[in-house]
Amino acid sequence: MNVIRERCAAWLIGIGMLGAAASLLTVPAPADELPSYLRDRGPGNPTSMSGTYVRKGELLVYPFFEYYYDNNTEYTPSSLGHVGDQTFHAKFRASEGILFLGYGINERVAVEMEAAVIKARQEKDPADPSAVPPVIEESGTGDVEGQLHVKLLDETDHHPALYTYFEAVSPQEKDKLLIGTPDWEFALGAHAIRGYMWGTLTLRAAASYKLEDKTLDMGEYAIEYLRSLSGRWKVYAGVEGEQSDVALIAEAQWHFSRSAYLKLNDSVGLTPNATDNAPEVGVMFSFGGK
Repeated sequence: MNVIRERCAAWLIGIGMLGAAASLLTVPAPADELPSYLRDRGPGNPTSMSGTYVRKGELLVYPFFEYYYDNNTEYTPSSLGHVGDQTFHAKFRASEGILFLGYGINERVAVEMEAAVIKARQEKDPADPSAVPPVIEESGTGDVEGQLHVKLLDETDHHPALYTYFEAVSPQEKDKLLIGTPDWEFALGAHAIRGYMWGTLTLRAAASYKLEDKTLDMGEYAIEYLRSLSGRWKVYAGVEGEQSDVALIAEAQWHFSRSAYLKLNDSVGLTPNATDNAPEVGVMFSFGGK
């Protein structure tokens, strides 16, 4: 855990130094007529991508790559099609290519879709006496999901903006135990977003429902911070979790064009059940928008 904390600190310090240097070297964009509380995010609606908002009439296209590195992934032999309910810990590695699309229907409603291809490898725990193979490798379609975001309340000088969102994840690769989604999964959640002089805070939480086992659980929850350092650089930090899986996420955004920006993101697990490390890199493209 000390190594993880050191890696978190190094990443956050690196983002801060990079952003500070960029703010000195880059001429800030001219101030617009937006209220001060929209300084960091602009007039758009939130998306599921960290620190990313979509405006009315804007189409976002985000191809990105994500890698998963975990040395203590929990599993039971029964979850992999074998006899045994004892919990073991495996080494897990996966790489994923993902395409995200987001569109602002109007000033209050936005939709998004995401689809992935994934290749995963898991090594059996040496202490596992079951018939689970020493190595399991799978590849194919990853998550295919969509979200609908609706603004319920505009932000003012006195209260935050409030949003609700609905998510649906479709069944994919039902016969694959590592990467498959056996049945539909749904989530219903809410965001509260408030802009301050020192940055923008977001609180969000959701409930999730899985048709496979017909269970209603606490879904994803997070506290997030976004700061625009200059006309070209933004930084993001968040603590995100789902049940007992909690991770620290940090991101730097380089807006090298009015219609595109680079996203450098890293997630570090803070609890034993969370993925140890999940770096992400991609370029967000923007078309249209008002």
